[in-house]
Amino acid sequence: MYCVRNVTEDLYWVGANDHRLTLFENIHPIPKGVSYNAYLLMDEKTVLVDTVDWSACRQFLENIDHVLAGRPLDYLLINHMEPDHGASIEEILLRYPGVTLISNAKAFMLMRQFGFQIDGHPLIEVKEGDTQCFGKHTVTFVAAPMVHWPEAMVTFDTTNGVLFSADAFGSFIALDGKLFNDEVNFDRDWIDEARRYLTNIVGKYGPHIQQLLKKAGGILDQIKFICPLHGPVWRSDLGYFIDKYDKWSRYEPEEKGVMIAYASMYGNTEAAAQALAAKLCEKGMTNVAVYDVSNTHVSYLISEAFKYSHIVLASVTYNLGIYPVMHNFLMDMKALNLQKRTFAIIENGSWACKSGDLMQKFIDEEMKNMTVLNERLSLASSLSAAKDGELENLANALLESVNAS
Repeated sequence: MYCVRNVTEDLYWVGANDHRLTLFENIHPIPKGVSYNAYLLMDEKTVLVDTVDWSACRQFLENIDHVLAGRPLDYLLINHMEPDHGASIEEILLRYPGVTLISNAKAFMLMRQFGFQIDGHPLIEVKEGDTQCFGKHTVTFVAAPMVHWPEAMVTFDTTNGVLFSADAFGSFIALDGKLFNDEVNFDRDWIDEARRYLTNIVGKYGPHIQQLLKKAGGILDQIKFICPLHGPVWRSDLGYFIDKYDKWSRYEPEEKGVMIAYASMYGNTEAAAQALAAKLCEKGMTNVAVYDVSNTHVSYLISEAFKYSHIVLASVTYNLGIYPVMHNFLMDMKALNLQKRTFAIIENGSWACKSGDLMQKFIDEEMKNMTVLNERLSLASSLSAAKDGELENLANALLESVNAS
């Protein structure tokens, strides 16, 4: 049974939702599912824009067949070749042998690497600035390398103002009948998953996102719809989401606040983290989020690290080093290029307290544009009343720094 929706009068969403997949890219939990978006333009020529993951191919094909209603498929336009969007390319080529494939040189190279039999079909190789007319609609192609694969591009329909944005402006969460941003409460229900998607999937490539935003800035007054490959289509309040992407890709904190991430073996380091959180709230800083790095997937930790201006790392010492899950969090922050944050440190060790110095060394030597507060809370096994002064000083230093940021 088909499941389609109109984006505009002659543009249809023909994608699918996936609630069966538990790990996106086999690493990131998606408890609320994900959508694979593809679009079909019904002009003098018919144009399918991108495909879907192989797991959703049956629904995708039924959707296409319904919208085409017996017409041939003239063009398949591929903006991004990653398998969650490109896996069904060959099935389209088999079912519509007369289709002409439009993409760029690197995308065609990747199609051949994946073993897709494309060379028996007409190919149109495009580059930035090229245009293609399908009847009433004319599109132009814009390169978007490393957002987040090297072949990625976006396509702008100059006729109706639709920007097919590939993996930019996407989000986790299945659409489940809804399609547009104004059909959901995005700021309440979607923003955290949109941030988690962007920061974990594309976060490393902030400068490349900035390049794309600069290109989009030149036609911002012409963009009426943003059609990403995951998540809702944007047809209102575009500036809201563009501003989020701008902040995230410049590594600017989204909010003034404190994220406390703790790694605790037996609860003593956790108790210190909770005591600091209570002290901050008591002093009026209530924008505080506390996470146990041992049972919080690192993709959520990364999303929150991109959100908050200040991060407290509280770690027990383990084998004279940083507790492994805390070290993994640090490595992911480095890998995803997080910058421009202020850190504070809580360290614990029963006989050799090393984690604080090692965390500071990692931040200073392995990460970019970071600040570490001088005040530190050092524990010998547990938080005692003798440490009240250190706890107070750390809370005051964080408050002062947050207020100054």
